[in-house]
Amino acid sequence: MSNESHDYQIIPQPEYLSMQQGRFLLNSATKIIAEESLHNEASYLSDLLEGATGFDVGISKETEEKGNVKLELDASIKNDEGYVLSVSFERIIISGKTAQGIFYGIQSLRQLMPIDIESRQTKIKELTIPAVEIRDSPRFSYRGMHLDVGRHFFPVSDVKKYIDLIAMHKMNTFHWHLTEDQGWRIEIKKYPRLTEIGAYRKGTAIGLAGTRNAPYTYDTIPYGGFYTQEEIKEVVAYAGKQHITIIPEIELPGHSSAALAAYPEFGNTKGPYEVAKRWGIFKEIYAPTEETFAFLEDILTEVIGLFPSKFIHIGGDEALKDEWEKSAYAQEVIKREGLKDEHELQSYFIARIEKFLNANGRDIIGWDEILEGGLAPNATVMSWRGIDGGIAAAKQGHNVIMTPGTHCYFDYYQEAEEKRIEEPITGSVRFTTVEKVYNYEPIPEGLTNEEAKFILGAQGNVWTEYMPTYDIVEYKVLPRMTALSEVVWSSKESRDWESFHSRLQSMVKRYDALGYNYAKYSIISPD
Repeated sequence: MSNESHDYQIIPQPEYLSMQQGRFLLNSATKIIAEESLHNEASYLSDLLEGATGFDVGISKETEEKGNVKLELDASIKNDEGYVLSVSFERIIISGKTAQGIFYGIQSLRQLMPIDIESRQTKIKELTIPAVEIRDSPRFSYRGMHLDVGRHFFPVSDVKKYIDLIAMHKMNTFHWHLTEDQGWRIEIKKYPRLTEIGAYRKGTAIGLAGTRNAPYTYDTIPYGGFYTQEEIKEVVAYAGKQHITIIPEIELPGHSSAALAAYPEFGNTKGPYEVAKRWGIFKEIYAPTEETFAFLEDILTEVIGLFPSKFIHIGGDEALKDEWEKSAYAQEVIKREGLKDEHELQSYFIARIEKFLNANGRDIIGWDEILEGGLAPNATVMSWRGIDGGIAAAKQGHNVIMTPGTHCYFDYYQEAEEKRIEEPITGSVRFTTVEKVYNYEPIPEGLTNEEAKFILGAQGNVWTEYMPTYDIVEYKVLPRMTALSEVVWSSKESRDWESFHSRLQSMVKRYDALGYNYAKYSIISPD
């Protein structure tokens, strides 16, 4: 059986792909050959193949390659996440410098297999895989997706589905936005009221209330939820098996209404505070007291114990300074520390937190507002208000993750209104098409080659004010997440919209087989 180009519809586009003659036949005798250190990857592949065929695809330490799938470590592969995938009539070999590289090779092998493998409903009695030689590695080291669970809460089962999506796209980071004005979502044992009180609001803004000059109206339905520490550990372990690092976000000094509703003594006015029912930005902000720093350090100590990530995200965005301007204590701190204004007070606040995290072997990430008043010494900047924050941070020698709202906010509509067939409501009238995401270039113009090295990669953000259920999250991210996955993996030179759009037609069939919800109209071929 000869192979056709439609047999090789891989996203993201591999660095090098050479179509070969012939096909590998997987049958009941096929085994996976792997050393003990690759047991996790071998088990993942075995489960995938068994689900598709019904065969018992066992894992063996034997050396006979013929008729089998071999996973092997290869120190000669330069990139830690790189892999080589070789499929021939006789054997399949996936090599990687690390187990992570081999995992990505498995994801490419998965896309060479028939769509039916994804549904696990129909057993494929003769599963054949087209012969190919692939050498591949990612362009960027940071390839992320974000999920806000503060505005709307999603159970562990949904979070795992999201992680599966991230893995399928060869992305390696899940930014888990765990605290917000509208809900505190992580159990902190030393401060139980954070979840007893802070995880629940008394109602929620209805529809587009508060946007486009619409008055705020609320339902009276109590809403909330949180993850226990055991659930957090379960999710971290689940992600780890798919080589995904989870970066937790604990917001400070703003977006802290839920925390202050639970512990008002750490606010500037002592309250009363309530867990926010509406969306937007609030004046409530942590007081810059020694007691507040001790409170936050206690929280972060427990967070560190749950998340092995090098990075902890501390927010730093949209922190209104009104309360600090009126606070005698905040003004005393500004004078005592020789600060110029409230912006420098925020930098002082964040630098205190960074010093604590650095002392515990962690680094901070903050939204680009942390540039205002001066950057903390070792901070990584997440540039969301366009690209200027990323440029400024890179020029100062700080690492940057690009996530500008113009291209990477997946809560926006997917098409202009006149082209929109049907889509869940969104608070913003802005829209970002799949093609616009695909054409995004993470390294901004104006950086030298040396400065460009500080751009670690990019991330898609998902803010859930208008996403009360997980199926809407899927609808919003697909297929824009698929486009971003190629932006952050494939070389700039190899990216081509027409090629991607063609391969996307095959990928969406996998969405269908997996039962994913997605914006079908956004994939229709242009006129």
